[in-house]
Amino acid sequence: MIHVRDPHPWPTTEQEAVAVQQRLRPLVRFDGEPEVIRTAAGLDVAYREEVDELVAAVTVLDVASLSVIDNVVVRGEPEFPYVSGLFAFREAPPLLEALTRLSVEPDVLVCDGQGLAHPRRFGLACHLGVLTELPSIGVAKTAMGRYEPPNEQRGDWSPIRYDEEIVGRALRTQRGVKPVFVSLGHRFTLDAACELVLRLAPRYRLPETTRSADRLGRSMPNEE
Repeated sequence: MIHVRDPHPWPTTEQEAVAVQQRLRPLVRFDGEPEVIRTAAGLDVAYREEVDELVAAVTVLDVASLSVIDNVVVRGEPEFPYVSGLFAFREAPPLLEALTRLSVEPDVLVCDGQGLAHPRRFGLACHLGVLTELPSIGVAKTAMGRYEPPNEQRGDWSPIRYDEEIVGRALRTQRGVKPVFVSLGHRFTLDAACELVLRLAPRYRLPETTRSADRLGRSMPNEE
């Protein structure tokens, strides 16, 4: 069972949230990756604005077959406003609850969002990695920072810079398709993160971890 580090009090203001990020940021490690990665969890949050509901979905995939071996959905209401750079305070609480309900502990968390590519170098992937002490990476659909488009072949990449610091890579997962934006979360290296994303994305732009979690969240019917 996944153990969550004693969580900080969840903030209610932007100032409190920024203070939490600054306090936890020194705990992030970028010193390696698991020797073997057999399972990977995809984490995604869907929003239903018409009913003010969010659906946090976590799927665990067997990396060799890309088949889903476990999944959990948690529904709730957003408890924090929509503020750039502070998405984790909307999404982390239900995602952490979903992670604690898994029957399979994944070797790595693959978050639909940023990690180090963040104004305070502490995006969702960093936050979840630090609180669970699990290896984690961020794979975002949009870049946070500046980058030059990578070459067109699968596996080509270019650095993402934020305030002149390299914080991730724009990675081409399919030939001629828009790249994804990979950044570290916790206990991983950038080379290993990009290699894993390519393993998880054999056919489509997004890794199967993200695709399966997105499908699961969107398949949930509205609550009455």
